[in-house]
Amino acid sequence: MRFFPLAAIIFIAVITACRPAAAPVGVGERPVSVNGVQMKDAPRQPLKPITELSWTRFDGTVQKVKDFQGKVLLLDFWATYCPPCIEEIPHLMELERTYGPENLIIIGLHVGGEEDRPKVPEFVDNLKITYPLGTPEDELTRFVFGNETAIPQTAVFDREGRFVKKIIGFDDDIQKELDTLIEETVKKQ
Repeated sequence: MRFFPLAAIIFIAVITACRPAAAPVGVGERPVSVNGVQMKDAPRQPLKPITELSWTRFDGTVQKVKDFQGKVLLLDFWATYCPPCIEEIPHLMELERTYGPENLIIIGLHVGGEEDRPKVPEFVDNLKITYPLGTPEDELTRFVFGNETAIPQTAVFDREGRFVKKIIGFDDDIQKELDTLIEETVKKQ
């Protein structure tokens, strides 16, 4: 065992304790841009790569953003008790038919909680939902929602699995914004 003189220990303690403060760094995880696009309400940076964000389909299959590279991916966060969600779903199915599965994949992600889950089968039957449904992992929800909990929230990812934009709510103006976003994203190769 090696012993250091008391003076050496005090000197080391003084030197390490009296260092100047580190240069200030940015605090927080909210970016000002995503993929180089300026955003005022950009989602928080995920704790893992965006392409690794996942959800579990109602059949138990786990899927990730990266599973759909080469196609535009639209993730729609909804619940059965949400009137704008009910309005949006038929339009999403129309988009699915317009662009086809070779260009656009739509996944509905239920965020209504355990009390809403038993209502989902009847909801799906009534609306005749044609795209796959599942529940998002917590990190995916945290990334997309950020500080905004209103639904529906629709997140669009490009053919490379990069996050393009999220849209909150649904009405005529939002429908036009969504249509333009999907058209532009699908056209990019």
